[in-house]
Formats: sequence, structure tokens, C-alpha cells
Amino acid sequence: MRITELLSKESIALGVKVDSKDAAIDYLVNLHDAAGNISDKKTYKEGILKREEEGSTAIGEGIAIPHSKNKAVKRPGLAAMTVPDGVDYDSLDGQPSNLFFMIAAPESGSDVHLEVLSRLSMLLMDEDFRAELLKAADKDAFLAVVDKYENAKFPEETAEKPEEKAVEKAPEKKGFRVLAVTACPTGIAHTYMAAEALEKAGAKMGYALKAETNGSGGAKNILTDEEIANCDGIIVAADKSVETARFDGKPVLFTRVADGIHKPEELIQKIVDGQVPVHHEEGGRKESSSANGSVGSRIYKHLMNGVSHMLPFVIGGGILTALAFLIDTLCGFGATGGSNFGSMTPLSAFFKYAGGLAMGVMVPVLAGFIAESIADRPGLAVGFLGGILASSGNAALSGYVWAGDNLGGFQSFISKFGFVAEGGGNTVSGFLGGIAAGFLAGYVVLLLRKICSKFPKSLEGIKPTLIYPLVGMFIVAVLMIFILNPIIGLINTGLSDMLTALANKNLLIPLGIILGGMMAIDMGGPINKAAYVYGTMVLATASELVAGGAQLSDPAVQACYISMASVMIGGMVPPLGIALACIFFPKKFTKAERNSTVSNIVMACGFITEGAIPFAAADPLHVIPCTLVGAAVAGGMSAAFKCTLMAPHGGIFVFATVGNWLPYIISWLVGSVITCIMLGLIKKNAQD
Repeated sequence: MRITELLSKESIALGVKVDSKDAAIDYLVNLHDAAGNISDKKTYKEGILKREEEGSTAIGEGIAIPHSKNKAVKRPGLAAMTVPDGVDYDSLDGQPSNLFFMIAAPESGSDVHLEVLSRLSMLLMDEDFRAELLKAADKDAFLAVVDKYENAKFPEETAEKPEEKAVEKAPEKKGFRVLAVTACPTGIAHTYMAAEALEKAGAKMGYALKAETNGSGGAKNILTDEEIANCDGIIVAADKSVETARFDGKPVLFTRVADGIHKPEELIQKIVDGQVPVHHEEGGRKESSSANGSVGSRIYKHLMNGVSHMLPFVIGGGILTALAFLIDTLCGFGATGGSNFGSMTPLSAFFKYAGGLAMGVMVPVLAGFIAESIADRPGLAVGFLGGILASSGNAALSGYVWAGDNLGGFQSFISKFGFVAEGGGNTVSGFLGGIAAGFLAGYVVLLLRKICSKFPKSLEGIKPTLIYPLVGMFIVAVLMIFILNPIIGLINTGLSDMLTALANKNLLIPLGIILGGMMAIDMGGPINKAAYVYGTMVLATASELVAGGAQLSDPAVQACYISMASVMIGGMVPPLGIALACIFFPKKFTKAERNSTVSNIVMACGFITEGAIPFAAADPLHVIPCTLVGAAVAGGMSAAFKCTLMAPHGGIFVFATVGNWLPYIISWLVGSVITCIMLGLIKKNAQD
């Protein structure tokens, strides 16, 4: 049954003023009586009130649909009323209701009221439909709006016009009109949040959209060749490199993953309006992705591509190593293990060996995939070599390559600066050297590609397999050994000395405050990533120090692990603090926000800071200061208690490997409670 068949001018009232829920019900009952739909107003109203006792029929967004299947109803009917000023109708979202439809259904017969209720609910989901009803100048205009949207929503019920048949017979474009690929460095939260936001925005705008996610578990919902061929364009919302050769010849919009979360409709509209350039691959290179954006954004994307591939090695290796120390501690070797601590039992030795190997390749992987992001596959091997040189240093060459005196005075310079000799410096450039090696290798290969572009086509096959790796590795090796390793090695020595000084002068607490606070400012953004990358960098420094003979108790090593502990706890505070605030201060949050309480607790336990993003985006001026203060306090307390962490990720699942785990949990809870209380004090009550 169509809505327009149940409405009449007699049952419609526009611009009504009522001051209570009961007054609104009386007005609508009178409209039904005037239209001749009911025989007894009192009996019908009793049925309406009985239904309201079960739960308010105000469903939110200013809509109320009271209804009753009642013996006082003579025929099915609808009464409609607009209340511009709104009235409190006990809505689910706590907001006034301004658009009313009251359904009257006879007691005998089918459940017509449920059919009409379902039909109305589908139409009223359309924001434009609601807006046009509220703006209707008269009853005829009101009925015309209902008829227009009902015909559009249920076209099968309207009489077909010849031109409509022609349109139906015209072949439609198959598949998705807009496609998307999302990816973030860690592949944990932003990747999926962007995909969901884009798909929801596409559905809202009426465009079929499919989003492929390149998360930590690999690519999911992969775009097919047929879908790519039939789409209007592709949105690549990624902060790391993704495979784009398959998009050659299609319009592709490259942007940040954050834009996929916060600006999905804008991105989709650009594709639909044809405002996106056609993407062309050049010799397998991701031309558009490299050239898109500012210099800073390109550097960030290349760096994050390396970090995202490095993280599994750091996380897995770090946890295995931490388990080795935990086993020895449980076996009573904590105070007697000395330099062999972590390998005093066969089981702990196994864990330390496997974890050490994984940690040992983190820098080569970092460098290799930075280079791969810049120059694609030809840069990968060259970057790996640069990373190996960065993590190994030049000591292996010092004993026999430069033994002669044929270099004269330059011999002394090389032995003392370039290699570890008597009085010489450290040449293990480590994490920082790996970053430098990755960028160096990538741009060296790009330069080689440009030079080789003038070579005959007959040599095309040997470029990626011979010329690029051979020449690239030679250039990178020379620059790393003679320039970057010695210089960055000195920087690393300075970093180690700085960490020792911070530990000796009790300055780790301010450092913990800063690191914890940085994790809670932009929740997964550049500031958050900078703190996290610093944490992984000092973990690499700790591994290098231990490999060089340092004890776990050495101040510099302890400073590294204390810093990482402050980083992780700072990232665990925002989602838990917000979840607690949703529980204890529910009026400060919308129903949708309160529904995310459990998921935020889970994400907090897993060290997934991004659970706080929707709250920070909706109210940054009130939410971010609260998360910042709570996380900073937690980071500072963790450092004050000298809590240590050898694994760069894992949340509560690696608490067994945390040094001083009980104070660590207390610090986390205190920071979260501070965030919760501050939100309760300064955040305004929510308005859906």
C-alpha cells in the first residue's frame, strides 16, 4: 500500500506549535478523526499511549512515527505533521522531533501498520526527503514530495512510461563505478577505517564503490581486472606504496589515507566529475604515486613503506628476545647471567638466537623497502645492501684491506675515521644509516634509469637484472663505507652517550612525558609515527649495544627500553580513557560513540591508538588535550618507575615481558582515568 494512498489533505498539518509529547499525540489523533479514519478518539489514543509505553517511537533525526493497530480504526490511514520548533518526544537521540507520521491500522486484517512503518522508515532515511517535507509550503507540496520520493524508491509500483522503458532497456555499465585502495604503514587501523568511510560515502552518494585494503594481513577484497576496466576511476588512499601498474590508463587519484577517512565524499566526487588525471606507468615505476604531493609527503610515504615492512621483524624479533630474558629470569639467572643473560638455558638460547636474527635484518629490510618505494623493484636489492652495510659497519675491512702504507697520509685518515682502529670511531650507522641508505639507493637507481633510458632497446632486458643492481650497489657501497657510515656512526655514538646522560641525570621522566604525549596528539598521524619510529630506533640501538658487549643493566640500554615503554603506554591511554568516559559520562557522547566502548577497550589493550580518531575528529578542541595530558602522565610515570619494554608492539599481550609490569599497568590506568575525568569536565554534552 502506497503512502500517498493513506494521506489526505485533511490528515496533514504544517507549521504546528505544540509544547509536549501528549499535545503532539492529541493533535495527530484529531487529524485522523478529521480525515474519518477513526471512530473513537479516546480508544485510539489509548492504543497509541500503550505503544509508547513499550518504547518511544521517536527514532531520531527529528522523526517520530507513533502507530497503533486498534479497534477504533475504521480504515487504514496516515496523519502527518511538521513542528518547526520541535518538541520533546523522548527521542532515542535526545533531540526534539519536528516531523511526525501517525499510522492508524484496523484491528482485523493484515499488519498494514508494519508495512507502512517499514516503507516510511526507508524513505525517511533520506536526508533530502526529510528536508523537503519540512520546507513544504502547503499540503499539496507536501503530498507532491512524498509522491516523488516514493516513485523513485519503489519504481516497480508506478505505471511505466515509454521513455522509462527505453531507459530500462539501455545497457547499464556493469561493476563498481568507483574503486579504492587503502593502506597505512602499520596496516592495522587507518587502512580499514578509510575503506569503510569510502564505502559508506559511496553508498550515501549513490555510487557503487569497492575498496581494497592493504593491511598487515595482506591485501583483501582485491580489485579484479574486470572491475578496474569498467570503473570510472580509482582512489589510492595510502601512506605507503601499493601496486599501481594494474591501473595504467585509468584515472587515479593519489592521496593520504587520512583523506580517505575524513574526506571520502570529496574524493569520490572528483572521480565522478572527471577531475582526476589518467595514470601511466613508466617502466614499472609508480610514476604518479611518486610524483604526487609535496616533497615532505613523498619522503614520509617512502619512509613509512620501509617502516611498515620492517615492523614484523622488529615486533617478532623483539618479543622472542624478550621471552629469552623472561625465561632466564624465571629460572633464577637474572642476577647471575652476566653477558650470557638470555641464553642460560637451551630454550632461552633458542629464543634469543631466533629473535636476534630477526632483529638483525630490520635495518636491511627498512632500507630495501624505502628504496623499493622510490624506484620499485630495481631499488630493492640496492637498498638491502645499503642496509646491510649500515647495520654491519666497516670494522670487517679494517684488518686487511688498508694494511699497507701506499696511501701515505690518507692512510691515517681512513684507519681512524673510516674504520674501527686504535682511537677510531664507531662506523655502525644502524637505524639512521638504514634510512639514509634506503633513500640513497632509491634515487641512485632512479638516476641510473634516467641515464639508461638512452640505451638501445636491445639492452632493455639486462637493465633491471645487471646494470641497475651492479652499478647501484657499487655506488651505494662506496658512499656508505667512506661517507655515511663514519658520519652517522658518530651520530649514533652521540645518541648512546645522550641516553646514558639522560639515565644518569634522571632526565628520562621528561623524555617519557614527551614521548607519551606525542603518541596521543594525532593518533596514528605524523607526530604519533615520529614517536613510534623513535621507539623502534632506540630498540635497534639497544640491540647494537648488547651485540657490542653491553649489559642489559647498562644505563644506555635501559634508557632505550624505558623509552619504548613510554611510547607504547602513551598509545594505549587514548582509547581506554575515552571508553571509560563513555561509561561514566554518557551524556558527553552520542549513541553511536557510546556503542564503540567495547571496541575501544579492545583496541587499547592491543596498542591500537586509532580507536580514538573518530572522537578526536568530531571534537578536537576538547578531546585531544584530554588524551594528550593522560598519555603524557602515563609516559612520565612509566619512566619514573623505570618500566622497560623490549618489544615495539603487542599491548597487554606482551605485558609478561615488561620490566616492572605492575607499576606499568598502574601508570596506564592512571593516565586513562585522567583522560576520562578531563573529558567529563571539559567536554560539552553531545548533540546528534
